[in-house]
Amino acid sequence: MQSVFSVVIPAFNEEEVIRETYKRLSAVMQSMAEPYELVFVNDGSRDKTAEIIAGLCASDKSVRLVNFSRNFGHMPAISAGMEYARGKAIFIIDADLQDPPEIFPQMAKKWREGYHVVYGQREKRKGESLFKKVSAKLFYRFIRRMTSVNMPVDTGEFRLIDRKVCETVNRLPEKNRYIRGLVSWVGFKQTAVLYVREERFAGKTKYPLRKMIAFAMDAVTAFSYKPLKIATSLGFFVSIASFIYLVAIFYQYFFTETTITGWASTMGILLFTQGIVMMILGLMGEYIGRIYEELKNRPAYIVQEVIEHED
Repeated sequence: MQSVFSVVIPAFNEEEVIRETYKRLSAVMQSMAEPYELVFVNDGSRDKTAEIIAGLCASDKSVRLVNFSRNFGHMPAISAGMEYARGKAIFIIDADLQDPPEIFPQMAKKWREGYHVVYGQREKRKGESLFKKVSAKLFYRFIRRMTSVNMPVDTGEFRLIDRKVCETVNRLPEKNRYIRGLVSWVGFKQTAVLYVREERFAGKTKYPLRKMIAFAMDAVTAFSYKPLKIATSLGFFVSIASFIYLVAIFYQYFFTETTITGWASTMGILLFTQGIVMMILGLMGEYIGRIYEELKNRPAYIVQEVIEHED
């Protein structure tokens, strides 16, 4: 019997929470009284995450495990889950239980009303520092302003997508995938379900500040040329300002008795303009690096094995 619902759960070093994740997901899906499957994607975990999920596969025919050959990252893990999902509608949720599976029925109701994408939108974030809350808020609004795709704010990958959307995204050829951006880019009828994000049930966050910054850079370079346009405008502005300053220097030299004898202003301008040049070169390097990665045409992930219940 084909599953009506698939649940894609990427997991990396989640041995402390994975049993509770399975327990809550199973309870929610059973309450919906429709055929379902739980597709866990082990993203090269170094703890007992894969071993625990393999044990669940042996005892529950609704559970499947997709094992990567190594750690490839969060986005490739979600992509793999979408490739292996068989359901008519696919839920995407992280294994850490910060996003509550208990709102799946609300998402499913919206889906039955005709929506192709139902994304979870956070009203509140529990158990996070003020810095984390403020930086996350700025991150989502920065991405929305900088990209050419209308991505909803305060949303992550936690969502339901229709089979049609899943197959459309799966067909996209790019390797560096920003899933929420791709789902917004393909269009279809989309809506939100509001929820409160909880604290992690156990374990540590997999997205420290360093990864969040890299994540933001990936999002911007994947969906927008605005940074290059800003760099061009900035370079033009600096050139005009430098020309005006040069005119002022010539005026002082020929028409006044005051001349610049020190190095302070010269070095200040030199360091400023060189900093701008290095920033623009670095930005261009980010785009060239993405082109390089795409041209290599390597797979986004490698599956070592798929484990499921044996009848």
